[in-house]
Amino acid sequence: MSDAHKSGLRTQFGALCYRMRRGKPEVLLITSRGSGRWIVPKGWPIDGKTPMQSAEIEAWEEAGVRGRMYPRCLGLYHYHKSIAGGGELPCVAMLYALKVQDVASDFPEAGQRKRKWLRPRKAAALVDEPELAHMIARFDPAMLKA
Repeated sequence: MSDAHKSGLRTQFGALCYRMRRGKPEVLLITSRGSGRWIVPKGWPIDGKTPMQSAEIEAWEEAGVRGRMYPRCLGLYHYHKSIAGGGELPCVAMLYALKVQDVASDFPEAGQRKRKWLRPRKAAALVDEPELAHMIARFDPAMLKA
């Protein structure tokens, strides 16, 4: 059965990619391929991979970043994914933090997306999903050590 025929809630795994600049965090947003909205890297579960590993793979493929993943889920947010044929698929995304250590210019979706580094509050203002915006605005790397 194709995704277009499924109507139940689906799960995705996302990465909140960040770096430290002048002692303060910056968050990486990317554009979606379809609408060009600002989002975080995320994708479907990958066979044989944990949710955190799936988020790490999406961060590389969609944003071209690698770094240290943190195993604790930062939280969940829901949204509706547009699908072929004009429909929408209800999704919930689990978000994991990734401290970026390497930013590549050549990565799988390099020509398909834009990247932008922003302070958390500015990044939060650009995303459409209220729950994601809340997590980004409140993001503090110090909470990853707790």
